[in-house]
Amino acid sequence: MNLAPNIAIGRGPDAHDRERDEVLARLRRLIQSQGVALNSRLPPERRLAAEIRTTRARLRKALAVLETEGLIWRHVGRGTFIGARPVENISDIQYLSGRTSPGEVMEARLSIEPELARMAALNATAADIGEMRRCAGKSRAAREWRVYEAWDNRLHRAIAVSTRNTLLISLFDTLNTVRRATVWGQMRTQKLPPADHQSFAQHDALIDAIAGRDADGAAACMRRHLRCVRDRVMASYERGG
Repeated sequence: MNLAPNIAIGRGPDAHDRERDEVLARLRRLIQSQGVALNSRLPPERRLAAEIRTTRARLRKALAVLETEGLIWRHVGRGTFIGARPVENISDIQYLSGRTSPGEVMEARLSIEPELARMAALNATAADIGEMRRCAGKSRAAREWRVYEAWDNRLHRAIAVSTRNTLLISLFDTLNTVRRATVWGQMRTQKLPPADHQSFAQHDALIDAIAGRDADGAAACMRRHLRCVRDRVMASYERGG
């Protein structure tokens, strides 16, 4: 006698988990392969589901995961966009930007980001680490400072996202928005990052520590990296760009 006629063979919890993970992996690959720019809109759900060969219900679950990670944001009636949701309290950001200084920004980064790296070493998934390595590779391959800095910024955010702490990610986003809005060391006399730019090796060491689950080492790598950034930025600021 069959006591469970409605349970399909091979469709237990493990099969559902594998299917969910595969849909999520296909969605990540699609976004990365298209090289979608930050804040650009993804295709409508029906088309997106067809492209990754899944149902709209499973697609929405995958999109929810990416939104939790801060890789996309959704606006009802407008669509789904790449990147973190724009900071809504822009007036507060403008207020902070007008009252802070480059030195204060770097002090804040040195206080917060080493601990984010420590938590990332404890919580990062293989996909998180893969995204970090991708960002590091893209920054190394950049052919102008603007592109380098965009991927550098994305790497640091990927580390914050890996903490899996929504409040800390929000704090990082606020700090990062203030940093980008503050006019300091923005002018570049070089069109290309030098091949021996010290951040390349520092990023690699940082990611290796996170991948190796070395929490103390990750925090130390981030601290050394940010101290070098601070010295370089402050010297540029004092020279006037």
